[in-house]
Amino acid sequence: MIPLFNRDLSWLSFNFRVLTMAQDPQVPLYERIKFLSIYSSNLDEFFRVRMPAILAVNKLLEKEPFAGGDESVTTDTLRQVLTEVNRQQETYGRILVTGILPLLKENGIHLCYKEEFTPAQLAVTREYLLTTVLAYLQPVWLHAAEKNYFPENNALYLAVSVSPLEKPDMMAYVVLNIPSVLPRFYQPPKENELYQIVLLDDIIRYHLEYILPGYMINGAYSFKLTRNAEMDMDEFKGDILEEVETLIRKRELGVPTRFLYDAEMPLPLQQYLANIFDIKPEEMVAGGRYHNLKDLNDLPLPVPVPNVFYPKYAPVQIPETAATDHILDLIQQKDLVVHVPYQRYDYVLRFFNEAAIDPDVQEIYVTLYRIASSSQIAQALISAARNGKQVTVFVELKARFDEANNIRWSKRMKEAGVKIVYSIPGMKVHAKTALVKRKRGYHYDYSGLIATGNFNETTARFYGDHVLFTAHAGITREMELLFIYLQSREQPGEYGFIQFNHLLVAQFNMINRFTQLIDREIANAKAGKPAKITIKLNNLQEKGMIAKLYEASDAGIQIDLIVRSICCLVPSPNIHVVRIVDRYLEHARVFIFHNEGQEEVYIGSADWMNRNLHRRIEVCVPVYDPAIQQQLKDIVALQLADPAHAQTNITGYIAKMQ
Repeated sequence: MIPLFNRDLSWLSFNFRVLTMAQDPQVPLYERIKFLSIYSSNLDEFFRVRMPAILAVNKLLEKEPFAGGDESVTTDTLRQVLTEVNRQQETYGRILVTGILPLLKENGIHLCYKEEFTPAQLAVTREYLLTTVLAYLQPVWLHAAEKNYFPENNALYLAVSVSPLEKPDMMAYVVLNIPSVLPRFYQPPKENELYQIVLLDDIIRYHLEYILPGYMINGAYSFKLTRNAEMDMDEFKGDILEEVETLIRKRELGVPTRFLYDAEMPLPLQQYLANIFDIKPEEMVAGGRYHNLKDLNDLPLPVPVPNVFYPKYAPVQIPETAATDHILDLIQQKDLVVHVPYQRYDYVLRFFNEAAIDPDVQEIYVTLYRIASSSQIAQALISAARNGKQVTVFVELKARFDEANNIRWSKRMKEAGVKIVYSIPGMKVHAKTALVKRKRGYHYDYSGLIATGNFNETTARFYGDHVLFTAHAGITREMELLFIYLQSREQPGEYGFIQFNHLLVAQFNMINRFTQLIDREIANAKAGKPAKITIKLNNLQEKGMIAKLYEASDAGIQIDLIVRSICCLVPSPNIHVVRIVDRYLEHARVFIFHNEGQEEVYIGSADWMNRNLHRRIEVCVPVYDPAIQQQLKDIVALQLADPAHAQTNITGYIAKMQ
């Protein structure tokens, strides 16, 4: 039995690390507020995606203690998770109240938080309520609705206890929606030299007498329901597009996984709502007065204030591109790499744009996992198809929370003549690959694109990733074989002739190749030769690979790991683990094996999670160009040497390359 951290507690520790950025005095004020928003959004997703599994495993383990099949999950896991969430929520409130709010006031901004409105605020917000807010309010009297009322997922509500003025001993409960179509924050006029910001919740709360005339207001308490977002997409019997669209609609009707309520809510009201909404005791979570504080990302800045945001950083040019008008020609001459967001993502856009209009380009292939909502890449593919090129796009319809956007773009591309290949049942295609085939006289040249992150120009502004451009004959030929396989719609193993000697492809050779690379380091260590392994991932959870790293550690190999989020591996004297949380989201996957000084470097899409290695198509690629290898090694070395200032140091490193 190998030692393992629980994956959910590990993820919660990552989110707590996000939260600590909100109290870091070196982080600008409004960036600290954004980290509060990110933390809140992350926690919502945790309760939508992971909590259903925790509740199910907990119920199963109560009946059969060893049924979970994972030594890191016990009957105590649910209690530990809820305890940790409560601890973090208390820290969240403390950071906001004692750290952020005073700093806002120092900058001339008063966020009215758990405070009564002043007469001036009452007057102006009453006018706003009567002219705007009332149009969106939908009071529900629970005694009439009984169990027919269905709160929307993660929407905000007030549970209001009322009594008729003529019968004050009678009690009734009303649920009021807090309209999400309206801004969460409202700005009354300036008072006492401070710009004022109030929450929509309080505008409704402090004017209930206008909303519920004829009733005495006994109390108003916020709550929200978080629903299970997991969707069973393993098998499809009909049109996959229609079935995914149906499942998206069903997601919002999922069973509750968390009933988050104001801790001041009286116990009788808690019990009444739990009965109405079929909430189990383990799903009841006490919180603060306000929920959905992910909306803090939209907190207004009423007056220009210096140094409350990170300084603007303009991504720099890749030196090799300065003298070229055609990036496809440059790729034929040498491999290129883009380190986003430090370098311009324009080169990825140029890759697709040039392919769309180049008269010699005949075929374009690409995998799309998360498409930008206003995707220039998808638009270029549409133009390419209309320009007579054969364009084949594999669209992953099962990319969680991006299904609707991916469906929208897939329909638009299909209408333009793009050949759309949809999801493989029981498997996600998470690879980030593109291939352009161009006719040159009597032969073809190939230009390949393999990235650690999605082909998404929006996330490229704040996700740290690497994008490799290559015309390497072996790599591009294997990419073509991969696209042939993806179009076959067959399960792995049916086409035994597909051999990947350069690419590492999950479902084919990825686990075996990574195992061989680690085994080689182990053999070298046992022979008294230098050995070292350096790996950067988003998540590390797959037991087989963790066991292999433990084996390497036992052989005396120094292992350096950068793992941003989930890390189930327990560090040891030979295993050093670093987590980086900063301005940009660390998203790259990099693998470096010492190989007796002839280091091998790989980048790609694959984390070491069960889902990535066993239930997805992932692609990692060897980096053959010595200069690009060195850049990747230098960047990882900067991150290991000084995690707290890694991104600043990388910015300086990239600037020196110009």
